[in-house]
Amino acid sequence: MRDRLRDRLRSFSLTPFEQQTPEGRAKERHRRVALTAAAAALAKLLSVTAALISIPLTLQYLGVERFGMWMTISSLIAMLAFADFGIANGVLSAVADAHGRDDGAAIQRFVSSGFFMLSGIALVLIGGFAAVYAHVPWHAVFNVQTELARTESGPALAVFGVCFALAIPLAVVQRVQMGLQQGFTASLWQCVGSVFALSGVIVAIELQAGLPWLVLALAGAPLLAAAGNSLHFYCYARPELRPRWCWATAEAARRVAAIGGLFFVLQLTVALAFTSDSIVIAQLLGASAVAQYAVPEKLFGLITLALAMVLAPLWPAYGEALARGDSAWVRYTLRNSILTAVGIAASVSVALVILAPAILHLWVGIAVVPQLVLLIALAVWKVVESVGIASAMFLNGARVVRFQVLCAVPTALCAVFLKVTLVPQIGVSGVVWGTLIAYVGLTLLPLAFKAPSLLRAIDRKAQVTAMPTPPVRFEKYGSF
Repeated sequence: MRDRLRDRLRSFSLTPFEQQTPEGRAKERHRRVALTAAAAALAKLLSVTAALISIPLTLQYLGVERFGMWMTISSLIAMLAFADFGIANGVLSAVADAHGRDDGAAIQRFVSSGFFMLSGIALVLIGGFAAVYAHVPWHAVFNVQTELARTESGPALAVFGVCFALAIPLAVVQRVQMGLQQGFTASLWQCVGSVFALSGVIVAIELQAGLPWLVLALAGAPLLAAAGNSLHFYCYARPELRPRWCWATAEAARRVAAIGGLFFVLQLTVALAFTSDSIVIAQLLGASAVAQYAVPEKLFGLITLALAMVLAPLWPAYGEALARGDSAWVRYTLRNSILTAVGIAASVSVALVILAPAILHLWVGIAVVPQLVLLIALAVWKVVESVGIASAMFLNGARVVRFQVLCAVPTALCAVFLKVTLVPQIGVSGVVWGTLIAYVGLTLLPLAFKAPSLLRAIDRKAQVTAMPTPPVRFEKYGSF
């Protein structure tokens, strides 16, 4: 028992394990997963804290109308996940595979190709925005009436647009670090960005600055942190990976784009399936019914948030292990991750079903009184979703994305149909049951049939690829 505890604590050590044996590499993967999960939790905590502090400050400073414009612009940051067309995730997957094969030259090609592809997307976005900027009445887009808000709408969105576009190529370094199982470094830089953002907002308020300056603090501070991360990583930590035009190849670009395109379709499909709930409820039951669902869902959503932070580092770890042919570690980790995720989700969900009424009363008062059937539906869904999250990390690491897309598309369509059908019959809980039924029938069941053959294929490949680890190869520096 004491030895097991010591091994668990050793997983959080900054000193790496030896990586010349399968046992050492397995321990090193667990160490990097633990450090990445802990750093991601810290980054998310700082991000949430910064939001909780900044919201009342900006509401009081900006007033209702300008604050609404501020929150609308803030919500656009979520679009960053789609603006890169999945290329950043393609870089992550390709780098993780090359890292597992100790192919440094391939990593260089993927990093450079991904960086210049995303830089091209950023330039197109900036050029397109500049072309339409003078012709769009931005105050009408935000539907603001006061003179100050009308004046600030265009410049505020322009600041956001530039920061948004520049963040796309700078995000490559985070994906590369995750692919190399150094996601803890990326999360620590995100912590720096959150601190800078909150500090910038406070300074802007103290100086009585306008909304564009607040937007610059919100979107520019994380951009500054990402630039600092890139500078440190490419110039000091891993200078051999610094993007160079001579290392960007059409073959690497096609591979990254092919993988990234599938991730892009998958992201859009999942967004359709899981984010349409409020729209369906508003259309069928009225806008007043949305809060009765959305507030309890936010509470249960903390389970998904926590599991995603803990399990996300397994994606590159699976990719590296599969490239090395370490199928035993993959099987062990997949089984344990699913069991752990289900155990956590079930325990917390049961607790929330019991405690949610009291928690929501303290949080929002009597405005929302949760229905027991909704709480039960959310609890069951979170347990099922935990299986999906743990399985998705394995499938992503194994680069089995096409299968996920083939399952996700009919799942999304069926989920929307069931939501529209069930909500008028059983109320707001119908959106949860619709998602649950579609996901189990069209995603988890096919996965249950697919998994055994996939694991057998991994075992066969492991027998072929198992060999002593070759030395890391990197191409020599070339001109930019």
